[in-house]
Amino acid sequence: MTEFATADDGTPIAFEEHGVGVPVLLIAGQATGMHGWGAFAEALARDFRVIVYDHRGIGESGLGDPSAYSTRGFAADAVAVLDAAGVAAANVVGHSMGGRVAQWLAADHPERVRRLVLLATSSGDRSAAPRDPAAIADLLSGDLARMVPLFFDAEWADTHSADVERFFSRVASRPALRGHFAASRDHDGSGVLDRIRAETLVVHGTHDALTPLAHAGVLADRIPRAALVEFDARHGLHLDTPAVEEAVRAFLLPEGQRARPTGVR
Repeated sequence: MTEFATADDGTPIAFEEHGVGVPVLLIAGQATGMHGWGAFAEALARDFRVIVYDHRGIGESGLGDPSAYSTRGFAADAVAVLDAAGVAAANVVGHSMGGRVAQWLAADHPERVRRLVLLATSSGDRSAAPRDPAAIADLLSGDLARMVPLFFDAEWADTHSADVERFFSRVASRPALRGHFAASRDHDGSGVLDRIRAETLVVHGTHDALTPLAHAGVLADRIPRAALVEFDARHGLHLDTPAVEEAVRAFLLPEGQRARPTGVR
C-alpha cells in the first residue's frame, strides 16, 4: 500500500513498505521510481523491513520546485520518509544518484543511518575520473536500445525484459527530469565523506561506463569505515548480478549472521 510522507516544503513523498525486521531504506537513482528496485527489493524483504519511495517529481510523489532540486534536498526527503514510517534509524542502500543522496543523509543525519551501502555511485569528485560524454548522451537519449547496455548484461536483459521495463518505467515531467539530471550532475559530497560514521560497503561494477570504477575507490578511501567490493558488471549491477544482492544481504544482517562479501578489499 502506498503511503505519503510530507517533505519540509509540504511536497508529498510516496513510499511503500515490504517485509518485517530491521528497516532498510532503498534510495533510487536519477529519475527512477521506487518500483524500479524490482527483485532486489523483493529479495531483501525476506529478511528486512524494506522501505522504497519515489523521489519528488517521480511517480506518485509531488513535484516541488524542480529548479531547486539537489541531492542534499533529496536527503531531507528521505528523512521525511523515515519519520512518516516511524523509523528512528535504518540501514540505507543508495544506487547511482541515490548513493549521492545517501552520502548526505549519512553525513547530515548520522543518527538515522545504521549501515550504509553505496551502489554504482560517486562523491562527485571530478578529479577521480572523467565521465564518458558518449555514455551520458546514451543515458539522456531516452532510447532503450542505447540505455540498456549501460546498465545490464545483454543476455540478462534479453531474458528479463519485464525487469528491464520496470526499471526504466517512470512517470515524470520534463522539468522533473531536468531537475534530477542537474541534481545528480552537480552533486559534490567530497567534503563531507569523512563525516560519515556508518560502516559502509561500496559496491561497483568494473564495466560501469556511467560511473568509472575510480569513483568507488574515492568513496572507499575517504569514508572512515568503508570497504569496496567489485563485480564484473555494469551500472545496474544490483539487478543483473545475484552476487551483489548476496553481498548486500551479508553486510546488512546482524553481526552474528554476517559473512564477509567475496571480493572485499
